[in-house]
Amino acid sequence: MPFVTKLRLQSGDRDALDAVVTDIKETATRKGAELKGPHPKPPTELRVPLYKRVGSADTFDSWSYTVYTRTVEIVGHDEFAREVAGRSFPDSVHLSAEVEQVRGPDSR
Repeated sequence: MPFVTKLRLQSGDRDALDAVVTDIKETATRKGAELKGPHPKPPTELRVPLYKRVGSADTFDSWSYTVYTRTVEIVGHDEFAREVAGRSFPDSVHLSAEVEQVRGPDSR
């Protein structure tokens, strides 16, 4: 029964995120790993209020930033999935991994 490794990569730096995802995709192609994605998610706009003083309701303009997300699925190829998850990425890119065992229709 193969494993599916789902990688979620997030960053506020779209160029750095796309470079990392492109590198993963090219490496998967070279190694013959089955890769699904990258699947882009809509960007998330986050806003953080900036208070002038502690305990005060007076605020400056909110600080805002955008978080970009890409998801990739690696089917089987467990060694390749481990290698990707263990890589060093730029500080601006965050990786989370989820591993799921896929069962065929005849398994119980």
